[in-house]
Amino acid sequence: MKDSSKIAVVVYGPPGSGKGTQADLLAKKFNLIHFDTGQYLETVVHNPKNKNDVRIQKEKNLFDTGKLLTPSWVLEIISEKAEQIAKAGWGLVFSGSPRTFYEAFGNDKNNGLIKMLEELYGHSKIFFFLLKVHSDTSIRRNSQRLICSNCGRQLLGFYTQLYRLKHKHIGCPFCAAVLRKRTLDNPETIKIRLKEYHERTSPIFGGLKKHGYKLHQINGELLPYKVFKSIIAKIKLK
Repeated sequence: MKDSSKIAVVVYGPPGSGKGTQADLLAKKFNLIHFDTGQYLETVVHNPKNKNDVRIQKEKNLFDTGKLLTPSWVLEIISEKAEQIAKAGWGLVFSGSPRTFYEAFGNDKNNGLIKMLEELYGHSKIFFFLLKVHSDTSIRRNSQRLICSNCGRQLLGFYTQLYRLKHKHIGCPFCAAVLRKRTLDNPETIKIRLKEYHERTSPIFGGLKKHGYKLHQINGELLPYKVFKSIIAKIKLK
């Protein structure tokens, strides 16, 4: 059942393009839930309760090496969670997901995530954006990124410099918990993630056009507030 008052937004871009930042801003602007599927999947595969689950441990190995997870498994758990959020009456914003053609469009036997979103929100209420940044920018931003071990906030720049000076003695400015670097954010792993993005995520963009969607391309090299202004200018609510 479609909710005509809600929207769904998908923000694409390579690692470090600012997808999460823009998704957070969009969530506040339009009263959406930011479903950070990367963080959600990380929680699932690193949950100690799943250490004896052979299937999840296989996905964990893929995750930790920067490779995309098995599309059928991802689609199953992401669709279930997204549907729960939508049926609770919320709009959704995704940062980088669905990440493979199968996750997006499914096949003859299984609908993809986009078909499910159409059924929940309607075709005209789904918006797609692509944040474009150079590979060098992606590697630099990810190499500088810190993650709060408690609230999950991502920090760059000034806090990264302090972290290097004081190592683990600096806390998150939002909740004071310990900041950490992800194994995903070392330069070699980032290169693998970029390769996965170009080979397995980029084909989705052509599929969107065939399904009648416009993919709005945004310069992700700009300051975050300028990127945000460019995005919201493209969201026309009827």
